[in-house]
Amino acid sequence: MINGRLPESLSADVVKTANLIPFHDAVENIHFPRNPVLLRDAEFRLKFEELFFIQLNIVRYAADRKAKLNGFVFKRVGKYLNSFYGKHLPFELTNAQKRVIKEIRKDTASGKQMNRLLQGDVGSGKTLVAVMCMLIALDNGFQSCLMAPTEILAAQHLETFRGLLSDMNVNVALLTGSTRKKERADIHAGLLSGDIHILIGTHALIEDVVQFNNLGFVVIDEQHRFGIPRTLAMTVYGDLDVSVIDELPPGRKPVQTLHRYDKKRGALYQFIREQVEAGRQAYIVYPLIEESETLDLKNLEEGFIHIREAFPEFTVCKMHGRMKPAEKEEVMQRFVANEAQIMVSTTVIEVGVNVPNASVMVVESAQRFGLSQLHQLRGRVGRGADQSYCVLITPYELSADTRKRMEIMTESNDGFVIAEADLKLRGPGDLEGTQQSGIPFNLKIADLVRDNAILFRTREIAESIISQDPKLSQPEHLVLKQQLSRLSGNRYDWGRIS
Repeated sequence: MINGRLPESLSADVVKTANLIPFHDAVENIHFPRNPVLLRDAEFRLKFEELFFIQLNIVRYAADRKAKLNGFVFKRVGKYLNSFYGKHLPFELTNAQKRVIKEIRKDTASGKQMNRLLQGDVGSGKTLVAVMCMLIALDNGFQSCLMAPTEILAAQHLETFRGLLSDMNVNVALLTGSTRKKERADIHAGLLSGDIHILIGTHALIEDVVQFNNLGFVVIDEQHRFGIPRTLAMTVYGDLDVSVIDELPPGRKPVQTLHRYDKKRGALYQFIREQVEAGRQAYIVYPLIEESETLDLKNLEEGFIHIREAFPEFTVCKMHGRMKPAEKEEVMQRFVANEAQIMVSTTVIEVGVNVPNASVMVVESAQRFGLSQLHQLRGRVGRGADQSYCVLITPYELSADTRKRMEIMTESNDGFVIAEADLKLRGPGDLEGTQQSGIPFNLKIADLVRDNAILFRTREIAESIISQDPKLSQPEHLVLKQQLSRLSGNRYDWGRIS
């Protein structure tokens, strides 16, 4: 206390710029408000302060990283990208894709290390952007790699890359945990010699024995399961630059999403039959592999038997996470080739599966899935030119939150809208650690959803301060430096993984 008042925790320039009341007055009026206006001002001041120090810490770290870390310089665009753009591009780029490629191109020519988060809804063309940026790297003599979370997705990326780059002298290889010893040795040799230009794989890519000749561009696919809400991107990935692909390629039709109750399957099965007879294919997803004694949910093994009996005229296959990689790949190839018309699966197909001919996604016990998972599952269809459908099956008795999730899914196909809705329903979780729900950063009064306007303002002011005083060494900013140090020392990090 100074003269009976709590000391100020923000610098005078921040208080003036944000038009804040003094800290002492804020604390006093949050407990014993003299009037509604002062209560409002006190809440604003305390929310601002909590969010400001989060942003100040992130912005300071990001500025320090960019100042210290130099990157490779991609000086030119050459024959690889020009040839691809002129002869091999499968369709015209959207304006959003063009904008993002320009942002990445600017980064790679700057001489500073690029760390960029690319957000885009399912089907927005993120993979094509990655391919073109890897060709820019190759034009400058650098190798590239892409790491995917599953072997199925890595294998599908290999097929996509090789299809896009056919008739071009670009050597693309695949490395996963299932890669045979002899093939693995050949890949290691090809990487060291530079003969392999692009390597696609799983976490096998980061084993110590994997050495590149001149690695210059790295893509981590499905870093998050869907486009992250802007508020979360600012708080957690604030040390990354963010690019957004916010439009779909022309010709893509939005998936129609329907909510149906599990007692009325006749019409649904007739609809699936009509789609398959028209040449299309269908997924039916279950939340469990085997029957559970504690959870009254449809399970895959029983469902597989039931679906085969319901559709004897079609070939039905099944996929789940306990299958060996080779088994999963064989099943997927059969489905891709339309040798099987209906796939019964768990959420192992949640990311990366790309079968343009599949037009129906049925999710059993949809009440057991979060919005992000439902949106990802829906993204497995709608990849061709035909109209596609996602049907969410639930019992009639649902909680208010679950019914709201079903409404959100049927009303919107926008991954960013759904991500924001998921944030409002569940809370953001401990985004830096292991906690799955609740409020991160020990926030006591601010809310990442309700107070995002305040969050954006704190970001602007934090960036302005750090651009002028990166070390917070100027006398007027010492109070900010001291408060940051105090907050860092008081924060419990038991859940953080680093």
